[in-house]
Amino acid sequence: MAALAYNLGKREINHYFSVRSAKVLALAAVLLLAACHLASRRYRGNDSCEYLLSSGRFLGEKVWQPHSCMMHKYKISEAKNCLVDKHIAFIGDSRIRQLFYSFVKIINPQFKEEGNKHENIPFEDKISSVKVDFLWHPEVNGSMKQCIKVWTEDSVAKPHVIVAGAATWSIKIHNGSNEALSQYKTNITSIAPLLEKLARTSDVYWVLQDPVYEDLLSENRKMITNEKIDAYNEAAVSILNSSTRNSKSNVKMFSVSKLIAQETIMESLDGLHLPETSRETSAMILMNVCCNKVLKPVDGSCCQPQPPLTLIQKLAACFFTLSIIGYLIFYIIHRNVHRKNKPCTDLESGEEKKNIINTPVSSLEILLQSFCKLGLIMAYFYMCDRANLFMKENKFYTHSTFFIPIIYILVLGVFYNENTKETKVLNREQTDEWKGWMQLVILIYHISGASTFLPVYMHIRVLVAAYLFQTGYGHFSYFWIKGDFGIHRVCQVLFRLNFLVVVLCIVMDRPYQFYYFVPLVTVWFMVIYVTLALWPQIIQKKANGNCFWHFGLLLKLAFLLLCICFLAYSQGAFEKIFSLWPLSKCFELKGNVYEWWFRWRLDRYVVFHGMLFAFIYLALQKRQVLSEGKGEPLFSNKISNVLLFISVVSFLTYSIWASSCKNKAECNELHPSVSVVQILAFILIRNIPGYARSVYSSFFAWFGKISLELFICQYHIWLAADTRGILVLIPGNPTLNIIVSTFIFVCVAHEISQITNDLAQIIIPKDNSSLLKRLACIAAFFCGLLILSSIQDKLRH
Repeated sequence: MAALAYNLGKREINHYFSVRSAKVLALAAVLLLAACHLASRRYRGNDSCEYLLSSGRFLGEKVWQPHSCMMHKYKISEAKNCLVDKHIAFIGDSRIRQLFYSFVKIINPQFKEEGNKHENIPFEDKISSVKVDFLWHPEVNGSMKQCIKVWTEDSVAKPHVIVAGAATWSIKIHNGSNEALSQYKTNITSIAPLLEKLARTSDVYWVLQDPVYEDLLSENRKMITNEKIDAYNEAAVSILNSSTRNSKSNVKMFSVSKLIAQETIMESLDGLHLPETSRETSAMILMNVCCNKVLKPVDGSCCQPQPPLTLIQKLAACFFTLSIIGYLIFYIIHRNVHRKNKPCTDLESGEEKKNIINTPVSSLEILLQSFCKLGLIMAYFYMCDRANLFMKENKFYTHSTFFIPIIYILVLGVFYNENTKETKVLNREQTDEWKGWMQLVILIYHISGASTFLPVYMHIRVLVAAYLFQTGYGHFSYFWIKGDFGIHRVCQVLFRLNFLVVVLCIVMDRPYQFYYFVPLVTVWFMVIYVTLALWPQIIQKKANGNCFWHFGLLLKLAFLLLCICFLAYSQGAFEKIFSLWPLSKCFELKGNVYEWWFRWRLDRYVVFHGMLFAFIYLALQKRQVLSEGKGEPLFSNKISNVLLFISVVSFLTYSIWASSCKNKAECNELHPSVSVVQILAFILIRNIPGYARSVYSSFFAWFGKISLELFICQYHIWLAADTRGILVLIPGNPTLNIIVSTFIFVCVAHEISQITNDLAQIIIPKDNSSLLKRLACIAAFFCGLLILSSIQDKLRH
């Protein structure tokens, strides 16, 4: 009864909510969200610097998250590179001095806080010609005014960045009197035009006063209350923001430190000065404000302008626009023809006459429709991760953000279980299930930032290796059993693997190697193909007639292993091969192929292990050593139990080792040799018991069928800033944002999978003569792309 109710409920849900209706809902959500963000940008402004300087929240205890954008953590070399030949001046009281010290320590961590605190403090890095000065002016008075006035003179060199602020001394010296506040307003009013004049050529920031922790203040500071500080801040904001009548003030308010202090002032030693972590956060915000627009770090979206369109991107936009227009024209013409050919009623007989039978959809219509949909999807990709329309936020790892979603999807996966069509080892449903749950775990790993937690990182490395294991197993099995080494098979696989990535390389202006997994799988597929296709071609049918051919195949595999070992331990030879043009255009990242060598080397043996496993399994299967009937254990009960015990122990042993690793470098060195242990252990645990082999999770299998698209699409429409951050469609509500962005992301991945399948049927025909013509066109396209890429590189330099 429960099963019947489940099936009836499932049918009812599918009747009202199908994949098609989900995609329509996703499209409506995208349009609505885009309109809302566009309206918000127009109303609130499009300057993410304002968000960085004025708003944000803490993720955990020490990680500051600006509103709507990502903050980059600057290293010493980056800071020096950005500030070369720059002069930065800090003017104010002891709190500004704190900010000065923290800012300088980003450039030189050895710089010490020493000397007379109530005097000017210079800093200079002669190598990078960076000059940072602190000028002691604890009150907004004539002395501060004179200092600023000197810089407004044409003959004097002006600082590139000026950071000013003061108020607590005025409150303290005048015992918090109202007269002192009035004088402060008068003084800041006289200084405002000077700051405004400086702001035309320099970046000027006025730091609002941080709150105090009144319980910790000493007796001579008790008059410095938060009420007084708020009054002084209001005065500064109202005067500086109204200092220019015609347009918005160029003097920027550095008010974010006030928010930071509200969360951390309780940790202050004296109730007035901020703890070191808070100062470091404010200094890093200031560094982002100054340097993001210069260095343009990928994970620092605050204060970054939208990147200009490249020549290739403009041509791609024209192509997709023409495809959309072409499809609309085709659709209108087709619809008009359909209306003319509609069944009409014979007035004499009262019967309908059917003029024409519905014609099948033409290849041209499928082609135009596919490129039309792809163009709209690529526009969404660009909006998410290149345009400044949607927001981005930094990742922040906690155990709960990783493990709770893992438990949740595990429960869902177990709930949606069905019987398999066949009960062979690694049958199609099972491999789809395997790909599905692995992909979901990898997605959660990426969005939660779990790479910082070493045990999780090592287990995810095994999942990536398992994908490559399946590549070796699946392609070897196909070539071994079918013996199909034709060009159609090769082109079809290469097209399905690379179509989306090639389009994204063009639209998102990223190198092929950026999507590292696709080049990895592509190269390994070609390695498997070449290994088996080269003379002598050994397939199962030939080997069954003579056992000698099995020995020949093992020699081929041994030679492959030898080549892998040579390239793994000869970085120079590897880099020479892949640095040759045009291979270098595909495998270089940041001007070299080291990243490609590192990625390839990390899982260098696992594809070979997959091929060897497939060979042994198919040989055992052919000799009927395995029992693959429904409900039957794979071996005899005794052997099955022993193998299950060994598998469970091996599985747990690997997990214990991965959890006890000291650092990534040590773990990565051993990973290529030991990852196969957990993979084989999982395969045996999953396949030895007959009941386990007879069922699969349809939930995981559904995701497994679009696992490649999910892996690639996450780069830009689920994550952000090329996977460094998180896309924010709904700000202020992280949970709802994840639900909505995930729903759209999955719908897009599924649609791209269907588009790829449709285009594969048209672009890769089975007829060899037609296929060769298409390949010539594809080759011409890539030659044109290489030429345009070379022109583009010259224009950039």
